[in-house]
Amino acid sequence: MKKLNLRDIKKAKQSNLQMLTCYDFQTAQIFNNTDLDMILVGDSLGNVVLGYETTVEVTLSDMETFGKAVRRGAPDKFLVMDLPFGTYSTVNQGVHSATKLFQTTKCEAIKLEGAFPYQLKLIERLTQTGIPVMGHIGLTPQSVHQLGGYFTHGKSEDDASRLMREAKALQAAGCFSVVLEMVEASVAAKITDELSIPTIGIGAGKKTDGQVLVINDLLKMGPLTPPKFCTPIADLYQLKTELINRYLQDQRK
Repeated sequence: MKKLNLRDIKKAKQSNLQMLTCYDFQTAQIFNNTDLDMILVGDSLGNVVLGYETTVEVTLSDMETFGKAVRRGAPDKFLVMDLPFGTYSTVNQGVHSATKLFQTTKCEAIKLEGAFPYQLKLIERLTQTGIPVMGHIGLTPQSVHQLGGYFTHGKSEDDASRLMREAKALQAAGCFSVVLEMVEASVAAKITDELSIPTIGIGAGKKTDGQVLVINDLLKMGPLTPPKFCTPIADLYQLKTELINRYLQDQRK
């Protein structure tokens, strides 16, 4: 499959774009041989790979290490890198962090959470510099403590209006796409209709322009129950446990 570029993705309204997270070289090699549209090296690696309680502990160095591994494994895929917590608290800091991550991982785009004025200014600066940016609103895991937990956004009229304003502001600032995480499905559908750039949903219904899921949830690679919006297509945790136990039993015979 031909590697997508920024123009391809911008044109991909209503085309069911598919993006999955990836954190390691071997999984990236698998993805590179599929028709997957985009790979996200998410700061969710803090939860599913490093065992952190939240994504807040993930560092820029962590993202560089995992991003470079995925890039080596999937050179033919459009790669998006999360900018981790605390690395874009100011515009200047954000420009420095994003530039470093963009250069070291050889990714095609950076993703950052939120749509506050300084973040919009940062997005403008980055896109002017030549770094494509994917926005992210709704549930923004880096702000989980400030938000007061994990919950669906857009249930009230005021909250729905806020999300619409944020989505339009991100588009105006130069984002080529916006992730809508845990946004009320009807609100996500309206935002998708209003924007000229693709929306990527996660727990936001089926009427976005694409979907993204954490591969560890999709394949149930850990013992915990995946989020309600993800129906696993396998249970690799149970399978690997059974296979390892079988091996150990065979060795002890």
